[in-house]
Amino acid sequence: MAQEPAAVIDAAKFKTLQAALDAVPAGGALVKLPPGKFELTQPLQVHTEDTRLEGAGTATHLINKNEEGQPALLLRSKDYAKSKKKLWRIQLGNFRISGNPKSGDGLLAEGINEIFIQGVSIDHNGGHGINLVTCTENPRVSGNMITYNAKSGLNIQAGHDIVVNANQFEENQDGLSCLDGFNLTMNGNNLDDHLRHGVVIENTYGSVLSGNMIEECNGTAIILDRDCYGITISANVIAHELGGGVDLRDAWGCAVSANTFTIVHQFGVRVGKNSGRITITGNNFCNSHIGGGVRRAEGKGKSLWHNDEGTGVILNETKSVVITGNTFTGMSREAVKSTGKSERIIVLGNIFHDLSRRSDKKLPAIALPGALNILIKDNLKPAKR
Repeated sequence: MAQEPAAVIDAAKFKTLQAALDAVPAGGALVKLPPGKFELTQPLQVHTEDTRLEGAGTATHLINKNEEGQPALLLRSKDYAKSKKKLWRIQLGNFRISGNPKSGDGLLAEGINEIFIQGVSIDHNGGHGINLVTCTENPRVSGNMITYNAKSGLNIQAGHDIVVNANQFEENQDGLSCLDGFNLTMNGNNLDDHLRHGVVIENTYGSVLSGNMIEECNGTAIILDRDCYGITISANVIAHELGGGVDLRDAWGCAVSANTFTIVHQFGVRVGKNSGRITITGNNFCNSHIGGGVRRAEGKGKSLWHNDEGTGVILNETKSVVITGNTFTGMSREAVKSTGKSERIIVLGNIFHDLSRRSDKKLPAIALPGALNILIKDNLKPAKR
């Protein structure tokens, strides 16, 4: 039987936006959302494949008034709860979704393959900004404004071959969380002022984070946990974090390279006891020094945010770690240290200068007490005076 052809639907001609979405034929449609403020007390539901919702920019504003934890926009097949049937190729573009402290996710998509979200502003929701659950094949999220959401700005569960590109995340609980997936490509995003962490990745492999700006998290910029492996973190700027820079809690076979860690308070990179086989190379760990003895963040200020900190690498009973070709300057204490017995550690060809700035006594550049099978060689350390 022939499928109904795709259509163009002007939602302004329908009594409600939901009526317009219900009119989408089986072959899909372009649904044009008019400008205006549309208050929702129940989720607006999209349940057809090959459907695109296109608004008039932020002049098209979906406002979630629900106070029972429901999302503003729900994408899934009609019988998804029973059949788990997946839909293909739903696209969203050029409108705004906002919520309230008691609402749920701004956008909840369940079982949507090749979902594409671009140019959406999504803010002040009581749950995640965007929540992609089992959107397995090729989810793409690019060019969005994701701000002030009570949970993660973008939460991805069980996604594969994921692209997250050129988004702005600000003041969510966490910026992005990626759980139980693989092949995350996250580049060119700006993450600022998060109430907890910047990026949290768990049980995910074969991924790359590059060229992102991650600034002023109350927690840690990037966390890898729960059986992560084969992930590269490269060419990011990680700045002014009250917690740490990169926390490898349970990560294996990962590379941390060519990043800049500046004014990071607790640690630049920490390798946990459940992690190993890690390469840390070509990074710059520094404070706010700008030459001539001048620092942007001078001494201790009125709050922690004013403190001029510089932190390096902490190893916690880990194994098989290479630390090579890095620059450690303006460190508050040691540059490389271990908090437990580590094994098979190479510290080679690094520069250490201007250390122990927050310590009452002179601390060594490298402190690996009790470490076994280590090689420390050809590092340029501060001159003895």
